[in-house]
Amino acid sequence: MLKYKSMKIPNVLCKKNRILLKELTKTDFKLRYQGSVLGYLWALLRPLMMFAILYLVFSKILRFGGDIPHYPVYLLTGTTLWSFFTECTMQGIHAIVQRGDLIRKICFPKYIVVVSATLTAVINLLINLVVVIIFALINGVVPSVTWLLVPIFVVELYALSLGISFLLGAINVKYRDIASVWDVLIQALFYAVPIIYPMSMVIGASEIAAKLILLNPIAQVIQDVRYNLITDTTVTTWNYVDNPWLCLIPVFAVVVILALAAIYFRRKSKFFAEEI
Repeated sequence: MLKYKSMKIPNVLCKKNRILLKELTKTDFKLRYQGSVLGYLWALLRPLMMFAILYLVFSKILRFGGDIPHYPVYLLTGTTLWSFFTECTMQGIHAIVQRGDLIRKICFPKYIVVVSATLTAVINLLINLVVVIIFALINGVVPSVTWLLVPIFVVELYALSLGISFLLGAINVKYRDIASVWDVLIQALFYAVPIIYPMSMVIGASEIAAKLILLNPIAQVIQDVRYNLITDTTVTTWNYVDNPWLCLIPVFAVVVILALAAIYFRRKSKFFAEEI
């Protein structure tokens, strides 16, 4: 009887945690666009507006991407994934502080707050990926079985974003400057990832620099998604870096970042209610 009860209690707790996660995610998503005239349409308009500006400047004025098939889709895919990474980490970093009142009043696993905040970015990404696929079909991209591999790389990017959110979100509870520092870093990181410029330009300047860029997990994911979704002429970590062990560095980095961040977050979460 005691054994049955001990097994039943964790199941009840897991169910309550899932319900709480679901409700927090729904609340975060609704509050995100509350009071806005266009409402949920901003989930589509934000990355599309960013794409339009970049396409006008870098494709039409600076003439980037002339050697890349379906460059508009290529650029839209990059901006969509980058917007997801930016939104996911920024929401995750602020999650604990923004839910301070809830954390002080209710006892529950604190990671739920961060996960719920980042899941709103996942919802936006799924909506935007539908637009990317429609845009790709209109642009003449032929569907293939490799499209089925895209979710794997999206999960990898989400794991990286979640790890950063856990780590910096925990630090942000005590040191609020970390959010501003990350905002500056992410602006610099934008130019270190091949979103607007083709990898052929980097390879022409320095092969070492090209390999270093491709070992960045964000660049690896974006290039792999482009390779499997748009064109197999895309330069990726797997077809450019010779050493297969080096190709695993981005994946290994994501796993390490998520694991260490989760451990750090768990240790610090005991003191969130006191420090917020």
